[in-house]
Amino acid sequence: MTRHALLNNGDHQNLRINNRRAADLGDGVMYVPTFPFEFRAVQAHYPILFHQDASTGRYHALAMFGFERGENLFLTDAGWDAHYVPLAIQRQPFLIGQDGRGGQVVHIDLDSPRVSGTEGEPLFQANGASTPYLEHVAAVLDAMHRGGEEAAAFTETLATLGLLESLALDVELADGSKNRLMGFHVINEEKLMALDGATLVDLNARGYLAAIYMVLASLSHIRDLIVRKNARLGGQ
Repeated sequence: MTRHALLNNGDHQNLRINNRRAADLGDGVMYVPTFPFEFRAVQAHYPILFHQDASTGRYHALAMFGFERGENLFLTDAGWDAHYVPLAIQRQPFLIGQDGRGGQVVHIDLDSPRVSGTEGEPLFQANGASTPYLEHVAAVLDAMHRGGEEAAAFTETLATLGLLESLALDVELADGSKNRLMGFHVINEEKLMALDGATLVDLNARGYLAAIYMVLASLSHIRDLIVRKNARLGGQ
């Protein structure tokens, strides 16, 4: 369940946000959206794959955390086991919205398990001003809003150039079980290398070429996911 409300220092003066990283707080997810401006940080830890929305046909870039729904192999008893936490995780339990004049406002999901009256980061100071934590959240939401527009143009370009292909990956684990990763897309390197010079120059000028190579580099972390999965199975 979700219960969204426009965040304000009257109704929500005493709210706090539990920032502990755990599955029971909403972090038990297989993937989250990511954005080209974030790729440099994301590709250092996570595979970046693409998913096509069946209703719109549009593609979305995703930071992958596991092989099956609800699985996050980066969650441990000590918290999140990576130096960078993607923005789509950092922003919980907040969302960006618009006021009647087209300005951006912050909404909060009051039913989120992160919302507390006693534990975690405060949102407002005694005088009603935003805390540094809330200012950080607002900056994250704004970056994601702007990044969404950039991401849409980026993935549309990849699709138009025919650079996206379906991925079907069979993973055999140490205990003999098998996982099949399906429903995602990757960049076809052969088609990328076959692009003419003018197209490559255009991609580079738009900042897309660097983003493409970051996505390609990130795929080495699929092996890291397998290692994490095997370690978890061994622990069990």
